[in-house]
Amino acid sequence: MRWRVLALGLLWAFPAAASAQFSLFQGAPHSLAPLVKMVAPGVVGITVTESSGGQGATPAPLRGGKATPPLTEAAGSGFIISSSGLIVTNDHVIAGAAQITVTLDDGQKLTAQLVGADDLTDIAVIRIKSSKPLQPAHWANSSRVQIGDWVLAAGNPFALGNSFTLGIISAEGRDIGEGPFNHFLQLDAPINPGNSGGPAFNMQGGVIGINSAIVSPSGGSVGIGFAIPSNSAAPIVAQLIAHGAVARGWLGVSVADPDDGTQGAVISGLEPGGPADEAGLSQSEVIVTVNGEAISGADGLTRAIASMAPGRKVILGVRKNAHIFHLPVIVGRRPVQIGE
Repeated sequence: MRWRVLALGLLWAFPAAASAQFSLFQGAPHSLAPLVKMVAPGVVGITVTESSGGQGATPAPLRGGKATPPLTEAAGSGFIISSSGLIVTNDHVIAGAAQITVTLDDGQKLTAQLVGADDLTDIAVIRIKSSKPLQPAHWANSSRVQIGDWVLAAGNPFALGNSFTLGIISAEGRDIGEGPFNHFLQLDAPINPGNSGGPAFNMQGGVIGINSAIVSPSGGSVGIGFAIPSNSAAPIVAQLIAHGAVARGWLGVSVADPDDGTQGAVISGLEPGGPADEAGLSQSEVIVTVNGEAISGADGLTRAIASMAPGRKVILGVRKNAHIFHLPVIVGRRPVQIGE
């Protein structure tokens, strides 16, 4: 049976009801009700109306001589981060949305506008305007998380409405092949399709992660879920709020891991006129360091360069014919939807 890594935002199928019993170990809270009561107002459900493109659907009526694509709905989650109505969710929840509707914990429904989105980290920020006071969640320091710590996952699974599940941090730094920038927290708190974009809370009510994916052979929770750590997410959210996008460094190269198992990133292609091409790099050369720091592979190079501000000069250590030379390169600005 093949395992699948699944984004959690899109689903309308409902599984059979199930129940489970468990005991809390010594040292755990006797009840999570006070914690849930504290954080629940900051958790929201998100419904997205999007164009399906009309594939396999009944043709829509003509308007102005053009067929109007049918609309489909999908569900996800998010959490409020400011009293002004800013909400964090996953990019895959709102990507392609024609309309975004947010359901607050009290049932109030509000239309949201996109503030900014970043597909490479799967993070988006939307905004609502409410006549009622909003209670935001707050970030916590994910670097203080330890394997075995309790975690409370929240969201809108299967579009049922806000729900809470308890588990522990199972592992840290998981690379699940869902983009080059996120090393995920793994948690065993049950999360399911529709939980995407929802918060993972510590026992003090701080957000330590954004629930984003599961590994499952069936599409439902098997106790292996993944959250973007808060320390990775918060800076991206800040840039999206300030600029609507994330400015990232770019070399203009396609890279791969070396076939011989050595460290570095092999240049498999260059963008004509890109920073690497202008600096004189060539195909088949291997980038082994960036500013003296060793590069572990293609993803390592992508992360190192993407974390730098466009316009910065870097020194690349490059291996060619068993010799290493050092080359200065001015980092460019990463074009939208173009790989490193």
